[in-house]
Amino acid sequence: MKVDEILKGESREVEYKEIVPSNSRQYTKTAVAYANCSGGRIIFGVENNTWKTTGIPQDKVFEKADSISNAIMDSCEPMIDFDIMYQTIEEKTIIIVQVYPGKKRPYYLKSEGIDKGVYIRVPGSTRLADDFIVKELKFQGANRCYDQMIAIGETVTKEQIEDLCEIMYQYALKQCQTREERKAIKPVSQKNLISWGLLEKQENKLVPTNGFLLLTNNSFPSAVIQCAVFKGTNRAVFLDRKEYDGPLYEQIDEAYKFVLRNIRMGAEIAGLYRKDIYEIPIDSVREMIVNAVAHRSYLDSAKVQVAIYDDRLEVTSPGMLIGGVTIEELKEGYSRPRNRGIVNALTYMKNMDQWGSGIPRLMENCKKAGLREPELMELGGNFRINMFRNTELVKRTDENEPQDSIQADLNSIQGGIQDSLDSIQDGLSTIQGSIESSLDVIQDVVIDLTNTDKELLKLIASNVSLSQAEMAKILKWNIGKVKYYINKLKRRRIIERVGSSQKGYWNILIDKKTFEKGSVTE
Repeated sequence: MKVDEILKGESREVEYKEIVPSNSRQYTKTAVAYANCSGGRIIFGVENNTWKTTGIPQDKVFEKADSISNAIMDSCEPMIDFDIMYQTIEEKTIIIVQVYPGKKRPYYLKSEGIDKGVYIRVPGSTRLADDFIVKELKFQGANRCYDQMIAIGETVTKEQIEDLCEIMYQYALKQCQTREERKAIKPVSQKNLISWGLLEKQENKLVPTNGFLLLTNNSFPSAVIQCAVFKGTNRAVFLDRKEYDGPLYEQIDEAYKFVLRNIRMGAEIAGLYRKDIYEIPIDSVREMIVNAVAHRSYLDSAKVQVAIYDDRLEVTSPGMLIGGVTIEELKEGYSRPRNRGIVNALTYMKNMDQWGSGIPRLMENCKKAGLREPELMELGGNFRINMFRNTELVKRTDENEPQDSIQADLNSIQGGIQDSLDSIQDGLSTIQGSIESSLDVIQDVVIDLTNTDKELLKLIASNVSLSQAEMAKILKWNIGKVKYYINKLKRRRIIERVGSSQKGYWNILIDKKTFEKGSVTE
């Protein structure tokens, strides 16, 4: 091991001790913390802060090493995997204890017990783990995922299962770029949901897991995305803020749109055409949001946060890196999912892949765009990615761009829009005719309306001004169920909302005979 590597300073992975303390708890709790996280080194014989090598007395080195080894083995539960090494620096001997990430989590101090003796490592210090972190570590130690655990007290109907399968299939088709991609997409089946851990068989019946609920009528209070735009480079002044709830895939879409609305877009001329270009790689923006949702800890009461500053886009995901994965390993493409059911679902829906390529691709995309390398960090119990904006573009568009240049661009755009409007108007009748002549061709794409769909539609038809809360009260449903079926009908273009949520009304897009009959052509 190189001297500069040993003496580079205390961090999440390194702790210095000038001497071997008589009270072994001062280092055994750090050994526990390293085993619960991504491993690390405890270095004895180096002064903290100054990094001055003081060394361990030559005649005491092996005795001290034995006492360290015995203390770790006797004080920690389960048995921690570690090595003890020696190194000479400036003719002084130091002891290096290398602790490896553990697989039998949670690790804890025997004297304090599993309820009070679990420690984790945060940058520069060792701290007692919160209750939700202890639960998370227990899942990791049992090789289980929270999203694949049965949702206690919840039930699922056949039509809810079929609805999710259909929604996921249609979503995946929408994400495809080519005809060949669409042909390769297979419909989701009940068996798929079981194999992904979104459903589980219990006493000869199917029950939903937490992952199923997160993808449908998500009622988890912390399973939302908070989005905000701030003035400057800190959180002192809000310019805009939104919070998105509902099924996870809808949250991802809305948060992504929020970012696109609040970053700058330039243009380049490619031949005869003007091509819009965002200041940061938007594919990587989406991946950052998807990864935050897919890999967050749902035991943590914090929320995913997407924050836009003058100099960066910041995405924060609750939960430490899982299973000993380090930031350097993430950059190399190593991946270990925290929520395997959700990852399987989002992968099928073409929101992500399972190859760990998201972070390397983020790095490469930013490099190609001439941007500063993204910053990956752990802050307390959270993981954060900062993608840095093109500050020169920000400065130019906000302060230095001449007004006559802006006006010229606006005039040019306005003229182009007007020219296009005439062409669009001319083509409307042709398009309408094409649609009508195609109806016979698409009659094979039919979605049956369930009894629940029809019950809700009949209620809306009786009073188009009803709020979702009023619907829930009349139907004796919970509000999450109403939101789920409203969103389902809106996605299938069966209903639409006209006006605001307070003063608007519902418009049914199919005739009464069609929904009473029970089917609608999509």
